[in-house]
Amino acid sequence: MKNIKIIICLLFVSALAKAQQLQSYIEEAEANNPEIQAFELRYNIAEEKVNEVNWLPNTVVSAGYFVSEPETRTGAQRARFSISQMLPWFGTITARENYASSMAETEFVEIAIAKRKLALAVAQSYYQLYSIKTKQLVFDENIELLETYERLALTSLEVGKASAVDVLRLQIRQNELVQQREVLEQDYQAEQTLFNNLLNRDETMPVDVIEDMMIPDVDPLVLNENLQLNPELIKYDKLYESIEQSELLNQKESAPSIGFGLDYVPVSERPDMNFSDNGKDIVMPMVSISIPIFNNRYKSVTKQNELRQLEIKSQKDERLNSLKTRLAQAVYNRNTMRIKFNTQTDNLKQANDAEEILIKNYETGTIDFNDVLDVQELQLKFQINLIESIKGYYTEYAKINYLTR
Repeated sequence: MKNIKIIICLLFVSALAKAQQLQSYIEEAEANNPEIQAFELRYNIAEEKVNEVNWLPNTVVSAGYFVSEPETRTGAQRARFSISQMLPWFGTITARENYASSMAETEFVEIAIAKRKLALAVAQSYYQLYSIKTKQLVFDENIELLETYERLALTSLEVGKASAVDVLRLQIRQNELVQQREVLEQDYQAEQTLFNNLLNRDETMPVDVIEDMMIPDVDPLVLNENLQLNPELIKYDKLYESIEQSELLNQKESAPSIGFGLDYVPVSERPDMNFSDNGKDIVMPMVSISIPIFNNRYKSVTKQNELRQLEIKSQKDERLNSLKTRLAQAVYNRNTMRIKFNTQTDNLKQANDAEEILIKNYETGTIDFNDVLDVQELQLKFQINLIESIKGYYTEYAKINYLTR
């Protein structure tokens, strides 16, 4: 019982270390990845647009000089100076800001989607590195095992219990494993380059990959309801809200605009007359209103917004169905990998039992090196399949995390 507790603790510590290690790589990728940085800059630009829309039409200032001065009762008008300012309808600027803010929120959701996709890519690459590295260790073990068998074959050859062909077969098999081991080394270098590029760091930088991974006894609970919280769906909610804000802005812009102004006209005194208003300058406050009588444009924008909302609703429904399908497929694949893992574990145990029988037969002088090669090939096959099932399980689990966490 004490030994079982120790094993459980070690497995728990190993799983925790694996999760923390992978999470640290994901955080590093989010901090350094150029694509994420580009999305964040787009969000900053969208936020700045909130300040951009807080504007008024240009103030109009004009001046004119009378070449031929018009005579009035109080004197000749020499020039005219005007200033005017148009103001949008009440609440229009606020509506612009709300619309710009809603578009910024949409960009923020894009950041969340990009981070999830990046985390998934990092996890998939990490598990691929685990798979390749563990396969390398398996090939090393099998090469050493064949070297042991080769020594046994050479010993048997000396006493006439084996042929030179048996030795050659063992050596040929070793050469094949060495070749596959070297190919795996190239695969690891290529995958390490991909992984480091995701983290935007030196391609040759070593990656600390855990070597011992096991499938847990109980699968984590998958809640389909969490799909509704996926940023890929939230993005459509934000787009729908932005169209609502766009329509509110359209209604405000279809309202009249009000203008205020002031005209100033300097007047010369009449030298031949003496009265109280002689030469009095003219000051004329003005109020104007711009009425959009021909407002087909605004009606068309309203209709477009209604159609866009229907389009976004359909797109969200389609994406939800797609996410449900991907989740179901990921859960199916994860369960399949567990079945394969259990099967390969049993097969590997039986292959190891067969190996022990062969070794015992060697002690009695009845070893068949053809059987040795067959069993070794089966052992290698089951070991590789076991590694693939572990990698596949955690890869599918990463997909489930992307969809539901």
